[in-house]
Amino acid sequence: MKKYKIQKAPFVVPTTDGKLIEEHWGNSTGNSNVSIAHMVAPPEWSEPHQTPEFDEFTLIISGKKQFEIDGEIIILEKGQSILIEKGARVRYSNPFSEPCEYIAICLPAFSMDLVNRED
Repeated sequence: MKKYKIQKAPFVVPTTDGKLIEEHWGNSTGNSNVSIAHMVAPPEWSEPHQTPEFDEFTLIISGKKQFEIDGEIIILEKGQSILIEKGARVRYSNPFSEPCEYIAICLPAFSMDLVNRED
């Protein structure tokens, strides 16, 4: 029995805001303890505030991404990363003119039941 799995066809999460979300590992693969996703946020993209019940790591591959964390604005660029701990009120956005490509890792795995998005 093999002690590894290779992901060749990540789950593409349906979105209506132009954002690409490819979940390589997570609830879509039966891994509720962690999710790993490749994402591309288009220019001028944003989503509502949320207060997740998971830790989220973000590693910027290209472009810039804005994080509003408990009212503080932080902007990360290529090669930078951040850990946002569960319970923080956060809003993710890309108010810039170029797409932002990044990797997101959530512990436990991202789920709509745990993200607590505001209306």
